[in-house]
Amino acid sequence: MERQITDEKIEQFRMAMYEDEKQSSTIRKYVRDIRKLQEFLQGRDLDKEMLILYKAYLKDSGRYKTRSINSFLAAVNHFCEKMGWDELRIKTIRVQEEAFCPENKDLSKKEYQQLIRTAEQSGNEKLALVMQTIGSTGIRVSELQYITVESLRQGMAEIYNKGKVRRILYPSKLCRVLMKYTKKHGIKSGAVFCTRTGKPLHRTTVWRMMKQLCEKAGVDKEKVFPHNLRHLFAKCFYQIKKNIAKLADVLGHSNIETTRIYIRSTGEEHKRQLDQMEMVLAT
Repeated sequence: MERQITDEKIEQFRMAMYEDEKQSSTIRKYVRDIRKLQEFLQGRDLDKEMLILYKAYLKDSGRYKTRSINSFLAAVNHFCEKMGWDELRIKTIRVQEEAFCPENKDLSKKEYQQLIRTAEQSGNEKLALVMQTIGSTGIRVSELQYITVESLRQGMAEIYNKGKVRRILYPSKLCRVLMKYTKKHGIKSGAVFCTRTGKPLHRTTVWRMMKQLCEKAGVDKEKVFPHNLRHLFAKCFYQIKKNIAKLADVLGHSNIETTRIYIRSTGEEHKRQLDQMEMVLAT
């Protein structure tokens, strides 16, 4: 049986994902990943041997991190599933999770507060409130569209993501400041955070504004991106109750193992814990 990746099959794959109600960003990424495999094949048939060679090519190229390679392979497996070629599915690379997160990636609460103060002092009220909304609810930046005037009145929002719906509660103080913001700017319904044309604020816009804020705030730009606010929320939430199952529900994770990544301590904290064990007697 000939199994070539053609433009027609890629379009079939795209439509199948659309019908599965995948997010548009996910559809675009998976299509890009399959086109990468199509380019590698150069018209050759797809079989298990070619996929093993492709996996080796990705690893040996030195261009991609392991997580990126696994992401490419996940797209390939999903494509094979939709084409009815399940026997071609290939194993991803097993990754041992780090016991702690690198210091240069860990955003502290103090740095978070400094970013907000700097945004306010720079007159960027919208960005200051966007960061506080993510930091106090743990939503993804792509979920900002569900922060609406109507949901503020109810004190909670329904978040739709990855085929699931979850409810998030607003902290009382966040509700008050966002209601004040909507009243000030004449936002009577729909998304709280909008562009000048009234469309919900896009995540790339938030990412760009945060990066521009780094130098003024004196915070390492490696730490400053929207998803790190979600990580900070997770750590702060977990420190209060130490309930990882509850945290997984709040974050919208199906797998608690994913949640564990969010609550890793820093290398410095990990070292302090090792020192406190006092397992070395030599002086």
